Amino acid sequence: MSFYEDRVLPRMVNIVCGSRPARKQREKIVPRVVGDVLEIGFGGGLNLPFYDRSKVRKIFGLEPSAGMRRSAAGNITASGLDVELIDLPGEEIPLDDNAVDSVLVTYTLCTIPDAVAALEGMRRVLKPNGRLYFCEHGKAPDVEVHKWQNRLNAGWRYFAGGCNMNRDIPALLKNGGFEIEDDNRMYIPGIRALSYNFWGTAR
Repeated sequence: MSFYEDRVLPRMVNIVCGSRPARKQREKIVPRVVGDVLEIGFGGGLNLPFYDRSKVRKIFGLEPSAGMRRSAAGNITASGLDVELIDLPGEEIPLDDNAVDSVLVTYTLCTIPDAVAALEGMRRVLKPNGRLYFCEHGKAPDVEVHKWQNRLNAGWRYFAGGCNMNRDIPALLKNGGFEIEDDNRMYIPGIRALSYNFWGTAR
């Protein structure tokens, strides 16, 4: 792992993903999770302040980056929540079948190399009556904005730790075996190529 990936990128991700518009999106979705939770792309623990402690028992935080796990340590301690970090890629989930009540994925499907395989793994560990709670950015509905997403994506992905700005999030969820039951979409404040958001639940 390079110095940039280990030291610089985690700080940059925490700043960008901790912006006020992103926090407002987290406020809409994170409090809805229940029971035992698998959070994919735990990062620096930016979702921790938004969990409803009366509804959550345990959080399994899957985060492959040592730098991000290190940056999360203080937030985990301050949260008082029962958090167990897992340091494997998103495609590899070391939990039993039907192990969790909720899966939470926020601003992460953009970076997982094989997002469909990761979603299939999430479906495997999710209980039959469980829910996937998601908040992601991706493919804009406006033709001109989407063209710019395609033009800029390769350079952005290199600079931003593998983040893709043009992924079709609903299609990924469907291909991963999920059916969206609460579908919300809009631009949030920010650069339009990076700010079209999708959030809701799927089963």
